[in-house]
Amino acid sequence: MRRVVIVGYGMAGARLADELRRRDSDISITVVGAEPHAAYNRVLLSTVVAGSMTPESTRLHDDRWAAEHDIDLRLGYEVREIDRASRTVTVAQVPRGAVSTPSDPAESFPYDALVLATGSVPWVPPAEGLVEDGRLAPGVVAFRTLDDCAEIEAKAHKGAPVAVLGGGLLGIEAARGLAGRGCLVTVVHPVGHLMERQLDPGAGSVLARTLGKLGIEFRLNAMAAKYLPGDGLILDDGSRVPAELVVVSAGVRAETSLAVKAGVTVDRGIVVDDALRTSDPRIHAIGDCAQHPGTVSGLVQPAWDQAAVLADRLTGANPAARYRGTSVVTRLKARDVDLAALGDVHTDVDCPDSEVLCFQEPSRGRYAKLVLRDDRVAGAIVLGAPDAAATITQLYDRGIPAPTDRLALLLGRALPAEAASPADLPSSAVICRCNTVSKGQIVSAWRAGAESLPQLAEATRATTGCGGCKDAVCGLIDWLGASQPASA
Repeated sequence: MRRVVIVGYGMAGARLADELRRRDSDISITVVGAEPHAAYNRVLLSTVVAGSMTPESTRLHDDRWAAEHDIDLRLGYEVREIDRASRTVTVAQVPRGAVSTPSDPAESFPYDALVLATGSVPWVPPAEGLVEDGRLAPGVVAFRTLDDCAEIEAKAHKGAPVAVLGGGLLGIEAARGLAGRGCLVTVVHPVGHLMERQLDPGAGSVLARTLGKLGIEFRLNAMAAKYLPGDGLILDDGSRVPAELVVVSAGVRAETSLAVKAGVTVDRGIVVDDALRTSDPRIHAIGDCAQHPGTVSGLVQPAWDQAAVLADRLTGANPAARYRGTSVVTRLKARDVDLAALGDVHTDVDCPDSEVLCFQEPSRGRYAKLVLRDDRVAGAIVLGAPDAAATITQLYDRGIPAPTDRLALLLGRALPAEAASPADLPSSAVICRCNTVSKGQIVSAWRAGAESLPQLAEATRATTGCGGCKDAVCGLIDWLGASQPASA
């Protein structure tokens, strides 16, 4: 029996275990997770901070999952050693809140294939006082795990000043969630506009204005220089930001320590090829810890695409499967803000090789930019125009020509003929990007009896993230109800 050991029970590791078992009922699967929790959807953590979802509702697996799928799941375990010569992994259980010691009981697992899905760890800016004795100082919390969310919730009192370090995607989501709890939030960001990886300066400015109306303040082109516990931050320009709580969301770094210790090639992440193999062909890596030319770090879709490819290979279902990269659509999960960004967003309007349209209405929180090449969507930013975002995303995903009425498309007033009906969408079309739910999964759930929006949400998790897919799911329900035989 082929033995696969997965190190990491986050979103990538959990999805790989599901994909492996779906393809092969006999393969031996061991999953080692450092956290004490069942796998959960990190994409939804901002909604937990906002109070609109419970931690339990973010879970990817229930308590029966491992037993029902014959998977050896070890929660709260750390990996002590990877012995590449003997192909074994040595692990030890670490009681919650305790520090591991060499005397803790350990056990070893043999493997035929080892998969590192160790994810990433928060990067903490080098400001004085944020870290004490190798740990975050009191009053400083990272925004990365369910335990982090619980700590933030415990300290985020109404009317309390809170500083968020980082104006990227996760930082903005955390800030919106905290503002929704009644906190007085200030975002400190070292760049001149928000979400600079996904947005151009114009869109970043409109986003800041929109969030400002929701009570969030911004200090751009600024960095924290010193943390004063219970008081706040001193910035690099000498000014101060009051804060009873500092939430760190300034980026992540690939967790590569196990790979380094095992002698596997590491650069910014664990280097993998198109077969997701590391420099040791028996060891693979997926998710945030993996470095592949076609991967955008910090997003879910690449990890789940990689899990499907690797499952095909490790089970022999498709030995020719290769990972060639992922076309990523970024959605901001923040209440009252609808934002999508995809592809090449930094092309200038006067670029001779592209057709670039841009529309902005800052007073109403609307900004739309569309980049076309060879009559197809190459990139887009759509803020405050959900209808346009849905249509443009579909065009981008399917690679079909854009309508000739570009302005109508940009404003969400035109639908391509190919997208006019849910029936025309391929089964693989992703409807809910927060949870990677395809049209095919929704159809299967509907045929199994989930014939209403709440039932489909429970069965597939579609609409339980940012909610931006709600109209699309309702459209599928209407289409299914009219064209498919209902369940008895």
